[in-house]
Amino acid sequence: MLNRFMTIVVFIPLAIVLVALAVANRAPVAFTIDPFNPGNPGLTVSLPLFIYLFAALALGLVVGSLATWFKQARYRKLARQREADLAVAARKPDEATTAHAALPRSGV
Repeated sequence: MLNRFMTIVVFIPLAIVLVALAVANRAPVAFTIDPFNPGNPGLTVSLPLFIYLFAALALGLVVGSLATWFKQARYRKLARQREADLAVAARKPDEATTAHAALPRSGV
């Protein structure tokens, strides 16, 4: 239910805005890498503006996702350590039971 709500309320209007942005920004724009000689055709790319905008959006998503993933690395490591500790603690009662069963019985 929540996924359908998010699709209707967030993603559909966002898609409409992105399509409108792409249609409104179809003019080619020159992007040059050489700041000292902007007329150099070898280092200049001419594409529609919306491609640059979408590329910047995609790059931002990737960089933000990687930053979040690296920031949460310590929590993933802690979860792995605690899971290993829990597995060790779960085996200990079995070891104690087998050690107790191996003890000689007293006739008292």
